[in-house]
Amino acid sequence: MPLIAHPRILVIGTGDTKADELLFISNCIAGAGGEAVMMDVSVLGDPSYSPQHDKHAVAAAAESTIEAIVASGDENSAMALMALGAARLARRLFDAGDFDAMLAIGGTMGTDLALDVAQTLPIGVPKFVISTVAYSHLIPPERIAADLMMILWAGGLYGLNGTCKAVLSQASGAVVGAARSAMRPRTVRPVVAMTSLGKSCLSYMVELKPALESRGYEVVVFHTTGMGGRAMESIAAKRGFVAILDFSLQEVANQLTGSVVNSGADRLENAGKAGIPQIVAPGAIDMVDFPAWLPTPSHLLDRPFHAHNRLLASATSGPDDRRRIARAIADKLASAQAPVAFVLPTGGIQQWDREGEALHDPEGLAAFIGEMRAAIRAPIEFHEIKDHINSEAFNTTVLAIFDEWVKTGIVPAGQTSVAA
Repeated sequence: MPLIAHPRILVIGTGDTKADELLFISNCIAGAGGEAVMMDVSVLGDPSYSPQHDKHAVAAAAESTIEAIVASGDENSAMALMALGAARLARRLFDAGDFDAMLAIGGTMGTDLALDVAQTLPIGVPKFVISTVAYSHLIPPERIAADLMMILWAGGLYGLNGTCKAVLSQASGAVVGAARSAMRPRTVRPVVAMTSLGKSCLSYMVELKPALESRGYEVVVFHTTGMGGRAMESIAAKRGFVAILDFSLQEVANQLTGSVVNSGADRLENAGKAGIPQIVAPGAIDMVDFPAWLPTPSHLLDRPFHAHNRLLASATSGPDDRRRIARAIADKLASAQAPVAFVLPTGGIQQWDREGEALHDPEGLAAFIGEMRAAIRAPIEFHEIKDHINSEAFNTTVLAIFDEWVKTGIVPAGQTSVAA
């Protein structure tokens, strides 16, 4: 893939309050060999420079005017309308080939708007946000684009300074470099998504990935520690897969039990809404994750515990929570607009729940299995096996379902005649 010699970067910000910062970014982008394409999302004032896409164009893209946006009620409603216009205009400009990457700057207001713009652009288009709330839990998982990049805007509250310039120059150079070398996803082979927690907890991917690749599919495995599941959901919502093998549902359990290690309330829903066939299994739904550097949550103090590393620890949920999780899984799958097969491995659902391991909890597993059997209803296919999820029998069951779906046309056939 040829490199873009002089990438065009869509630079988004409120020029009435951040003109100095935005002009500094524009100069840094030019110094790195790129070209800044400025989009002003101011509401009340005007920038000291002439942006290629002014606030009136942004307002018009939202089917409004700046005057109407100012009169909309308050700054929240005004910026929501500007976010709508900025997202629509950015996508229109991208489709016309007017820029190669985006960079936005802001506090909570600017970040809120930037997240909408990033969501509207395809994966593989560099998306960089300079934010005073980068990586904050103020940002809900469902707002984060699959390949979003962020940098903390240190010293960025009011005006330029040495600390601020250090951050802005890094971001400018990073987005130019990304635009030069970014590769868009290739879709020669049909793409299948798979979720897992890594070989130490869930190991089926070791066998299933090459088996599916030999059938002519590209397999994309997502690590379900919050952001991994979010990335998968984001791509699924845009119909980026022909099928999803969603076997690690810990993020669903985390969200329902109040853990911050989750992918948002719409986890396990976007594939169904987009009409993507799913084979689903309840991998690791018994584990509740929490930051290892914080005290164990009081309601988990007496539960079996596993410290994965200095960042992440897990404890098992109790029987009542497991029943609630089972019902939630069934409810989410029941609304799917495409075939769903649910595989229930009654021998265990993650490596550490085996006898002798730290999270062995037969009472909790039995409660989940009983509720899951009762909750799943037709037309969802129900496949119960007596084996563990990390077993050859599980892999064989999954491949049999997948192959039958290919045979009947539910999943398109793989492309075995092209290079991987």
